[in-house]
Amino acid sequence: MTEFMDLEAQDGVRMPWNVIPGTKQEASNCVVPVSAIYTPIKAFPVNNNSMPILPYAPLRCRTCRSILNPFSIVDFAAKIWICPFCFQRNHFPPHYASITDDNLPAELFPQYTTIEYEPPGPGEKSSVPPVFMFVVDTCIIEEEMSFLKSALSQAIDLLPDNSLVGLITFGTLVQVHELGGFGQIIPKTYVFKGSKDVSKDQLLEQLNFFIKKPKPSTGVIAGVRDGLSSDTIARFLVPAFDCEFTLNSVLEELQKDPWPVPPDQRSTRCTGTALSIAASLLGACVPGSGARILAFVGGPSTEGPAAIVSKNLSEPIRSHKDLDKDSAPHYHKAVKFYDALSKQLVHQGHVLDLFACALDQVGVAELKVAVEKTGGLVVLSDSFGHAVFKDSVRRVFHSGDYDLGLSSNGIFEINCSKDIKVQGIIGPCASLEKKGPLCSDAVVGQGNTSAWKMCGLDKATSLCLVFEIVKKEIPDATLQSTNNQFYFQFLTYYQHNCGQMRLRVTTLSRRWVAGPGSDLIAGFDQEAAAVVMARLVSFKMEIEAEFDPIRWLDKALIHMCSRFGDYQKDSPSSFSLSPRFSIFPQFMFHLRRSQFVQVFNNSPDETAYFRMILNRENVTNSVVMIQPSLISYSFHSGPEPALLDVAAIAADRILLLDSYFTVVIFHGATIAQWRKAGYHNQPEHQAFAQLLQAPHDDAGVIMKERFPVPRLVICDQHGSQVGSYHNVQQMGGSLWMIVVCYLLSPGKDILGHSPMDARFLLAKLNPSATYNSDAQIPGGDIIFTDDVSFEVFLDHLQRLAVQ
Repeated sequence: MTEFMDLEAQDGVRMPWNVIPGTKQEASNCVVPVSAIYTPIKAFPVNNNSMPILPYAPLRCRTCRSILNPFSIVDFAAKIWICPFCFQRNHFPPHYASITDDNLPAELFPQYTTIEYEPPGPGEKSSVPPVFMFVVDTCIIEEEMSFLKSALSQAIDLLPDNSLVGLITFGTLVQVHELGGFGQIIPKTYVFKGSKDVSKDQLLEQLNFFIKKPKPSTGVIAGVRDGLSSDTIARFLVPAFDCEFTLNSVLEELQKDPWPVPPDQRSTRCTGTALSIAASLLGACVPGSGARILAFVGGPSTEGPAAIVSKNLSEPIRSHKDLDKDSAPHYHKAVKFYDALSKQLVHQGHVLDLFACALDQVGVAELKVAVEKTGGLVVLSDSFGHAVFKDSVRRVFHSGDYDLGLSSNGIFEINCSKDIKVQGIIGPCASLEKKGPLCSDAVVGQGNTSAWKMCGLDKATSLCLVFEIVKKEIPDATLQSTNNQFYFQFLTYYQHNCGQMRLRVTTLSRRWVAGPGSDLIAGFDQEAAAVVMARLVSFKMEIEAEFDPIRWLDKALIHMCSRFGDYQKDSPSSFSLSPRFSIFPQFMFHLRRSQFVQVFNNSPDETAYFRMILNRENVTNSVVMIQPSLISYSFHSGPEPALLDVAAIAADRILLLDSYFTVVIFHGATIAQWRKAGYHNQPEHQAFAQLLQAPHDDAGVIMKERFPVPRLVICDQHGSQVGSYHNVQQMGGSLWMIVVCYLLSPGKDILGHSPMDARFLLAKLNPSATYNSDAQIPGGDIIFTDDVSFEVFLDHLQRLAVQ
C-alpha cells in the first residue's frame, strides 16, 4: 500500500488498477472498473522535489492539445517533440532553442509528472475580488438566531478586506439588503414575495438598477461591461472593510420572522426563492467571478417553487420509504427547480455552499444537485450553536496551516491514449458537454464529455474518473513488449485564491497486460478500489429504480474472489487471497453496513449529506468513512491500532474511534469508575491523568485537519441504552420514538456523557459477540443485533467463491 501512497504524494492520484487489463473483456472481468481518484489542486509539501510553478504558457500539441510532459519523445537535434497521446510531431518554438539533453525545461524532468503554470499578464488575473453572498434564514427560534448571528459576526471578521459582501434574509418574504447606501440613516431593504419566482429582469427593475443608467435594449445584462453601472452594483456588493459596521448593525437588529405561525403549522419559509434571487443578483453583477452563495438554513422550505413539504404539520416530511414508493409529492418538483438553479450557477461560474442546522430535515436531499454541481461546501448539524457548525464556519474563512485553499472557476479536462475512453466523473463538477472521440457510450455520473466545470474546488476536492478499455482483440506478444503503456493527462485550469489564473497538469503512465497474471494483482490498490465501489454503489442507488445495493456488492465481491483467489474447486478450506487482495473483503463488509448503503434510520437529508462528502474526499478520508479507524489506550501499552471488533472493548481500556463524521472517545467500565472517583485529579495518579488526556489530544489533531469538523462524542461502557435503541429501530426508528427513549433513559453525567452516545461506537464494530453468542468475553461487551459477523460473512464468501 505504501507505494500507492507515494504515487498519490507525487501526483494526487490513486488508481484501483495500477497495471491495467489490456482488453475490454478482461477489464469487464476485473469487476472494479479502470478508474482514478484525482485531487486536482492537492497541496504538495515544499521541498527540493516539490511541484514547480512555471511563469510562462504551456506548450501544446497542435493536434490533440495535450501539453508537453516527461513522457514526450524529444529529438534535440531537430528541435521536435512527439506527443505520446496522438504521436504528432511538434516543433519547439524559438524560446526553446537552447534545449539539450543536459539543459531541459522543467516540464520534461522525469520527476515533474505534475506541474503548474502561472502565465504572466493582466489578462491572467481576475479584476473582481472574491464575492460572498450571505443568505440567512430568519424562521428560527430566538436562541438559534443568537447563535447564528454570533457565528456570522465571527465569519465577517475573518473575511479578506478586499472581498465583496452581500446579504439576503428570508422567511415568509425575501429581503435584499442594500449595504452600500452610504449617507443613509436607515439601511434600505427590498422585499420580494416568497411564493413567487422572480425573473432576473424583474429583479433588476425592482432593485432600481436602471435609474442612473438606462437599460440596454439588446444583449445580456452582465456586470459593469454589459449594461450596469459600478455605483449600482456597489449598493448590494460592498468591500468587507467598508461595510463591516453596517453589516454588523443589520445582523444585530435581525429578528425572528415576524409572521405568526399557527400551532398546527410549520413556519412559512421560501428557501428556493431566496437562493434564486441571490443567483440572479450575482449573475447580473459579477458573472464569471469567484462568487459564493453561503446559505444558512434552519428548517424545511414550505413556500415557493422549491417547497419540500406543506405547512400543515399533519403531513410528515418525506422519508426514504416515501421516495422509494414515489409518494413524496413535492420532491421531484423541488429537485427540478434546484437542477435548473445549478445550471444557472454553473453558467455564471458561482458556488452554492449550504449550512443546514435543524433537528428536522431542511431539504439537503433536494439541494444536493445544486451544491454538488457547483462544487459547494456542505455542513449538517443539529443547531447553529453546535461546535460542528461554529468550527466549520470558522474553517471556511480561516487562513493559515489548516485553511481549505478555496479556489474557483475551474475547468477540468482529460486526454487519454486511444485505447481508453472516459465514461464520466462521480464528484463535485458539472459536464461542459464537450463531446469527442474520448467519450464512451456508457455513461457514469457526469459523462458524455471530456471537459467539466468546477465552479468551486479546494485542496481536498477529489474526483472519481471512470474509464472504459475499448481494445477488443488480444494483443500480439511482441507488440505488448514494445508498446504496453497507457497515458493519461489531467488538466485543471482554475483561479487560485490569490486571484491568479493557473493551469495544473498531471501526466500519468500505466502499463497494460494481457491475461489475469500476477502483474495485474501486483498493481491492485485495495483502498482505492473500495472507495470507487462506494461511489459507484451510492450513484446507482440514486439513479436506478429497484436497485439492490447489497446484492450488487456481494455479486461483485464473489466474482472478484473467484477470479483472483487461489483455491481448489468446491473446497472452501483451500481458499486464500493474495496480500494485495486480502483486506478488500473486509472493506466490502463494512461498506455493506455503512450509512452509504444502509439508509434505514437515516433521513434522506442525512444520506444525501454523507454521499456528498464521500463524493468529494480523497481515498484516505473516504476509507475512514467506510471502515473507521480504532485506537486503543491502556496502562499496558502506548496508543496502538485495535481491530474494529466488539472484542476490542475492555474495562481497563480507552478507545478512540474515528468514523470521519464522528470522533468517539469510549471509556471502559473500570476507567469510567476511576474518572468519576476523581483519581486523575490526585498528584499520585498522574499516569492515569495522562492516559485520560491522550485520546483527547489525538482527537483534537484529527478535528483540526478535517472539514466539516466532526462531532466529538465522549461516552462510557455500559452507559448506553443499547437494547432500548435497537428495540426502537425494530419499531420503525421514528425520530420521536428515539427522543422518548432518550428522555426515559438515565441522564447525562457531570461531564456531559450521554447515556446513548456509546451507540456511535457499537454501531461500527464487527458484532463478533452478540446476545446470541455462546461465550462472552470477560470485561467485554455484546451488541444487540442480528447482523452477521465478519467471520460468518467470510465463511459464506469462501463457499460461494469456490463453486
